[in-house]
Amino acid sequence: MRTTQILTLVSILLGPVHLAAIAYASPTPETPDWSAQAQIEVRGRANPYGWDSSALKEKIKAGKIHALQYPISVTGLLIPAKPSIRALNAKPGDPLFGFMKGILSLDPDFRNFQGFWKWLGLHDYPEKETSIPYPRGTRPAYPMGVSLISRNGTEGFTLSCAACHSSTLFGKPILGLTNRFPRANLFFIHGQSALQKVPPGLFSMVTGATASERAMYSDSRDRIQSVGLKRPAALGLDTSLAQVALSIAKRGSDPWATRDPSNAGSPKPNILNDLVSDSKPAVWWNVKYKTRWLSDGSVLSGNPIFTNFLWNEIGRGADLPELVSWLETKSDIVEELTTAVFATEAPKWRDYLSESKIDLVRAKQGQLLYQQSCANCHGTYEKAWSMSTPDRPLTDTVRTLYFEKTRVKDVGTDPGRRLGMRALKEALNPLEFSKRFNITLEEQAGYVPPPLDGIWARFPYFHNNSIPNLCALMTPPEKRPEVFFTGEAKDPETDFDQDCVGYPTGTKTPRVWRIAKDSSEHRFDTTRPGLSNAGHYDRIFRNQDGSEKFTTDQKKDLIEFLKTL
Repeated sequence: MRTTQILTLVSILLGPVHLAAIAYASPTPETPDWSAQAQIEVRGRANPYGWDSSALKEKIKAGKIHALQYPISVTGLLIPAKPSIRALNAKPGDPLFGFMKGILSLDPDFRNFQGFWKWLGLHDYPEKETSIPYPRGTRPAYPMGVSLISRNGTEGFTLSCAACHSSTLFGKPILGLTNRFPRANLFFIHGQSALQKVPPGLFSMVTGATASERAMYSDSRDRIQSVGLKRPAALGLDTSLAQVALSIAKRGSDPWATRDPSNAGSPKPNILNDLVSDSKPAVWWNVKYKTRWLSDGSVLSGNPIFTNFLWNEIGRGADLPELVSWLETKSDIVEELTTAVFATEAPKWRDYLSESKIDLVRAKQGQLLYQQSCANCHGTYEKAWSMSTPDRPLTDTVRTLYFEKTRVKDVGTDPGRRLGMRALKEALNPLEFSKRFNITLEEQAGYVPPPLDGIWARFPYFHNNSIPNLCALMTPPEKRPEVFFTGEAKDPETDFDQDCVGYPTGTKTPRVWRIAKDSSEHRFDTTRPGLSNAGHYDRIFRNQDGSEKFTTDQKKDLIEFLKTL
């Protein structure tokens, strides 16, 4: 008897309410292994729950919507949407507008709320609904990463996963690509300052907030006292690791890390107050190949979506029992978001740039060099030019073959990010939340050498953004650029070095980047703590006797191959 026939019979006997409960409780086709002992197919697990083709398509779309519209209704911090937008939409010269800009420490050039979204580094939805769905069926008036959540009849806004994990490349929005210039951490810093300066009564008086909006504001004002914040060392990096650890330091020491006013005012000491452990938000399309998570592979077990929800909400002042209760009743949301993230595909060069910029002869030679020196860490890429695939462009990767278990290697890159996990491990492993969802953290002696799918679009390189392009990566560390400028990759001819793959440096740096009003923010200085560009050279590009493994031409061949991934 088919499943639909069984459910129809059950609905007759038990009624629609009971049927809904049974349908919701139905198991997924497969249960992924999220344990520390997990081994996966070397081709990865793009469909970890084993959905059939029609269900998979629906799950991916639903998961993308959760990524765009933050799904956790019990999230710790919500800012009343209508009064805030009303204030920031006030005309220049209006005292209300000036008041809001003042308490949020916004730039004088901000003319409306749209300016605020741009300052946050958020990107607009595509003009037409394509692979990026519109959460409510029509194109939102706000950008990707902004979420509106209704609580007790009042709408508040917060930031979703897409705030840090969506971007544009040459004018095309991409969900799952690193946001190169997110200011989410600064948003919380400015917000905390504003909430401390403005009591609920003054907020209501100035903005005209209703009683329920005032209550939402007051709740967020209370919760943000338990949030520990830290400014990123450079624009483009994220301090979520520090925000979680410093927030835990403001809570009680019980298994639920209960919010505690006495701890909030006098937090426990933590090495992340001083240690720079910043890293860039990761791309999504590599997750399918991994069995452990984060750039250093320090999360040994547990569904990474649970881990991210935990981190997000500790950093937003949530009460963990409430979060657990929500997660245990919303497993479908977790499955859908997990499915969407794992199914994400890397962008192909040919969809954004001319294939004439890829020298096929050099690329094939580069593949041989890659196999000799890089494949043992970064996996193998079977190309259409080597296989009988007449329906595929020659530059296509037919299969990516990574590893059954994720590896960690120490190649001398900046250690700050992985060292910071020590503080987080001590704070998170004892939590009841971690035990309930089998989340285990362990400090690592290195970083995960990631799969290189879409590496051409992932610039700047290293976990801390300290390498502007692949030419710099293949240059001895002592000769790499100490300082370079960053900017939005809008024009592929001026904002992207198609030969070196990444940011233009030196005389190629766009003049507008150098003279822009915010150029100091876009000036990346690798001599600062946590931003070192050292490592990933000895034994990779340089022999033990100090000689170079590759000639200049061979390095060009290798770059041509990497363009095709």
